Amino acid sequence: MPESNPLPYAGVRVVEFTHMVMGPTCGLLLADLGAEVIKVEPIEGDSTRRLLGSGSGFFPTFNRNKKSIALDLKTPEGVEAALRLVATADIVSENFKPGTMKKLGLDYDSLKQLNPRLIYVSHKGFLPGPYDHRTALDEVVQMMGGLAYMTGRAGDPLRAGTSVNDIMGGMFGAIGAMAALRQRELTGKGCEVQSALFENNVFLVAQHMMQFAATGKAADPMPSRISAWAVYDVFTVKDGEQIFLAAVSDKQWAIFCKAFGLEEMLADPRLKTNNDRVLAREWMMPILRSHLAGYSAAELSAVFEQNELPFAPITKPQQLFDDPHLNATGGLAPVRMNDGHMAKVPLMPFTLDGERPGIRLQPPHIGEHTAELLKEVGYSDEEIAAFEARRAGAAG
Repeated sequence: MPESNPLPYAGVRVVEFTHMVMGPTCGLLLADLGAEVIKVEPIEGDSTRRLLGSGSGFFPTFNRNKKSIALDLKTPEGVEAALRLVATADIVSENFKPGTMKKLGLDYDSLKQLNPRLIYVSHKGFLPGPYDHRTALDEVVQMMGGLAYMTGRAGDPLRAGTSVNDIMGGMFGAIGAMAALRQRELTGKGCEVQSALFENNVFLVAQHMMQFAATGKAADPMPSRISAWAVYDVFTVKDGEQIFLAAVSDKQWAIFCKAFGLEEMLADPRLKTNNDRVLAREWMMPILRSHLAGYSAAELSAVFEQNELPFAPITKPQQLFDDPHLNATGGLAPVRMNDGHMAKVPLMPFTLDGERPGIRLQPPHIGEHTAELLKEVGYSDEEIAAFEARRAGAAG
């Protein structure tokens, strides 16, 4: 962004004690918006760096624009260094098991004595209550919070295809931190912010809860639901390709029928309104599927786009690297992966004054900024050398 228009959280310092996805997402959002985010890692580094399989991309995805300091929080020296950093911070963020930070003397009640203006963000499985002793995971809360039921077919609950609660829970932690910064402007005092996976999941399924409240009828899982729109489905077409097609209004239905030579269906009084067509889906959809089966997905895409009708190719995540829109709009930025090679990562899905907040710092190496940060909080060169020697010994 232009120098005359600095990022909104420039000058805000965040110290995060986080790993995996939820806590790092909070720091990522604040970092992308200009905050100085300092990641406190164990001497051997955040274990997220070493995940395999579905977790192998976590670290480079959620840790750009951050600095790293490596401290052994099991030693008094490590805790003392962390406390010195916290004394300079506006925000502390953590997502460890309940009680972990208290054992270290890094819980909110302890730190607010050191820094009354501190904003302390805790990311947990549950907000305080009967469940708060349980160990939570994204999949756990999806199962107990109605999301897996709504995503899978009847009798086959299925977790959503991404870490929706971890990511959104971290976002709500960041939103809470933003609100707390504004409150601090008014009161001069910091406060504790809590964000939780389970409550986030319940927020996501609120529309289905409220459907029941409004109608007295339980929401069916998505695969077996009665859609509010008549044409709103995945079609299998030429060469086995699949494409999602929709016509969600009477105007769109008319355009759709004219575009594909379906004038008889357009004139059929049984299909006059959207609600009529919803009730007629059992016999109408096989006709439409048969009529469209000879088209390729590309041909259907072209007709739908030309006529401003909703459509979507069925895309795999790895195909998004080559998406022309994402590449043309700067939605993907070069990022350093754990092994050092460069890839592309999605940026935040919004613009500020026409620009996407970008990558200022690549995901840090373990303890990359240890020396400079220790020096900043008053450690001598000799003390810093001792820290680095302990880290090198542990890493070796």
